[in-house]
Amino acid sequence: MPRFFPALLLACSICTFAAGAADDLLARAAAAEARQDARAALELYYSALRAEPENAFILQKIARQYSDLVEEQSGPEEKKRYAQTALDYALRAVALEPDNPVNVLSLAICHGRLAVYSDTRTKVQYSRLIKEEAERALALDPDYAWAHHVLGRWHYEVAGLGRTARFFVRLFYGGLPDASHAEAIRHLERAVALEPDALAHRLELGFAHKAAGNLTAARGHLEAGLAMPAQEKFDVQAQARARSVLAGL
Repeated sequence: MPRFFPALLLACSICTFAAGAADDLLARAAAAEARQDARAALELYYSALRAEPENAFILQKIARQYSDLVEEQSGPEEKKRYAQTALDYALRAVALEPDNPVNVLSLAICHGRLAVYSDTRTKVQYSRLIKEEAERALALDPDYAWAHHVLGRWHYEVAGLGRTARFFVRLFYGGLPDASHAEAIRHLERAVALEPDALAHRLELGFAHKAAGNLTAARGHLEAGLAMPAQEKFDVQAQARARSVLAGL
């Protein structure tokens, strides 16, 4: 037997053990996500990343936890730091797997998070990127419901800018791509069709109809979303917003 063979067996055993440990960490992290404990999930994903530092899936999951934790931070600087860290990990995931639509959409979501804490010029720049990245995610997977969701929300929010605001954005910052309430509704209707049990899609469709002035349709979708059980981390907040909108209709 060659002298290196026992060493090779030992190395293989170590790799197998490391892979098994990483799988256990990922399972525990997924369970933490399911119970909406982003901080516990983040710690577990970090541990898994030490075992597999070039794993794009883990990098994207770390990006998501930082993004989900932004609003839990105490002040704007800390919120911005978390949003920037989320974007940094999302960029690393995309660099490893550029054709993964989940990774690409993660960029759009992280740019949206960070835009809240940025100056106006950067907000406009990130708004363009959000649209580009959501469209690219859809090009990679036309049936990606959350890409339709993000793009639909982008359309009604940008379409809702007043004429004066759009004029100054164009004058000082180069403008934004065209947006319309019709496109917002189209994308959000597709998201609902793809994932009918996701209340976030249904509520966002209601918000889009409200923005378009379709108040009867808005009421119907918002009431339907409020009748659905909260499942995702921000579902309760979305339902609170829906109640507020309904009260004003």
